[in-house]
Amino acid sequence: MPATLSRLLRLIGVCALLALLGACSGGGKRSGGYYLDDGPDANPPANLDAVPDAVPKIEAFTPSTSKPYVIFGKTYTPDVSGGSYRAQGHASWYGKKFHGKATANGERYDMYGMTAAHPTLPLPSYVRVTRLSNNKSIVVRVNDRGPFLNNRLIDLSYVAAYKLGMLSPGSAEVLVERITPEQIRNWQSAPVPARFVATTTVPPPAATSAPAPAVPQAQEPKPVSDTLALSDTARQSASTTSTTSTASAAAPVTSAQVPVAPGSMFLQLGAFADASKAQALATRVSSQIPADLGASVRVDQGSNNLHRVRIGPFASREAAVQALSPIQTSTGVAPSLSPP
Repeated sequence: MPATLSRLLRLIGVCALLALLGACSGGGKRSGGYYLDDGPDANPPANLDAVPDAVPKIEAFTPSTSKPYVIFGKTYTPDVSGGSYRAQGHASWYGKKFHGKATANGERYDMYGMTAAHPTLPLPSYVRVTRLSNNKSIVVRVNDRGPFLNNRLIDLSYVAAYKLGMLSPGSAEVLVERITPEQIRNWQSAPVPARFVATTTVPPPAATSAPAPAVPQAQEPKPVSDTLALSDTARQSASTTSTTSTASAAAPVTSAQVPVAPGSMFLQLGAFADASKAQALATRVSSQIPADLGASVRVDQGSNNLHRVRIGPFASREAAVQALSPIQTSTGVAPSLSPP
């Protein structure tokens, strides 16, 4: 029996019993946040911090999990469109009780693997989960269905919850963002040989020439599908910043071949087929990002001929994650982690 169905049947049975006793009001949870008599292993591995994030790749969806289904009288319709998904809500986790049992798509649940369960995302798919209280961020592979109780948004594996620091509370407010097929193609794009990243110069205005026309903020460059669109509030803020900070010229992005150390990471703001749109975005955000980041805005062309606007390099993934929030606040664009 799949782990999801097994979990569900046990929850139904216990809740029915508790309802008879007048006590079924907590959604079948015990203190600590995990389900029923589930929980951590007695002797978990000592190197959980070293467990890597899931590496996104394009996979065929499991047909049996792509059809609408009904749980507790509610119909869930899986989204197999391949489009973007961004939602905020509560995450919970499940552990040893289901370790080694079948997931909804027929795989075996590994509590020490970077996986998750979601009611409607396609199986399998990949999401970035960010805990909002501490800004910790992970990438997990969705291969199971659930949760269906307590208005939970996503169920994480034990190690995924550990890396977000939410084992003890059992649940946490998170932001879940799907990594789309287009983003995955960029993720998998081969690096430039010798681990160099070729960058393109954003030229400053010439002192003797007429002022360059301002980038029209009302017609924000339209990103391809791997770029998160600005919210209306962010657009207004970005437009205001653009018109009030013309005195602070953007520092030009070096055009030299810049060596990238192993283990470094970039933050990507967008990817465009049109190089001029990429340059326009780079020009705008280069004057908006915090000066103490110690990283520059650059435009480089990937193997798929998309012009990527990225900030970096950061010395490590952790350093890049720490920069996510200040960059989004200052630019109005939600960046994504981007390997060299």
